[in-house]
Amino acid sequence: MNTDFLTLCQQIVAHPDLHCRWLNTLSLMENTGARKIAHNEDPIHADLTMLKHAAEEFRHAYYLKKMIGRIDAFACPTYEASFVLAPHASKHYLHRLDVEVCRLLIQSGVTDPARFKAGAYLLVTYAIEVRADELYGNYQNALDEINSKVNVKSIIAEEEGHLQEMQEMLAHFDPMHQVWAEKACAIEERLHAEWLTEIAKEVAQFASLGAPAFNTTF
Repeated sequence: MNTDFLTLCQQIVAHPDLHCRWLNTLSLMENTGARKIAHNEDPIHADLTMLKHAAEEFRHAYYLKKMIGRIDAFACPTYEASFVLAPHASKHYLHRLDVEVCRLLIQSGVTDPARFKAGAYLLVTYAIEVRADELYGNYQNALDEINSKVNVKSIIAEEEGHLQEMQEMLAHFDPMHQVWAEKACAIEERLHAEWLTEIAKEVAQFASLGAPAFNTTF
């Protein structure tokens, strides 16, 4: 358990306005991931696992958006920057990870288009699923502490399934899959730390001013 992140989650769920923006931020990021999967899907040779993954990521985006209504029925109606925590970092987080993993594959000599595309999808998704396990786990712990009406247990269960699928698919992708996975996770760890720093800044700003003081630009 990441104690620092758990503390941040506790601070967020203690304030309804922050909590709504947090849920909306997670929904935005899940939606971004789902749209990226759908965009990269082969229009003819659709893979069942990828279809399932995209569908579940879209469901997560919907579910998180729906959970906002348990706090405030009128909060965060869109993904506009004013309704998102650390909007620029949150919007571009997954794209930056994708770009850096693609750069890693190029530098490692992966030139076959099909292998390159498959490798990028598997490594990015694996790194995100490893992160999701920690993120949603800590968030759920913070929710349990206050007996919140919000819960993300169904998302946790599905993300665990995604992680197992990615591990199996990576094993078939390359004998050195563990080395690839560690490199992808190292990239994600750095990007996650940068994102979390921006989230923490806005939470601290909120606490010090006693009112919203959010970045409103993407």
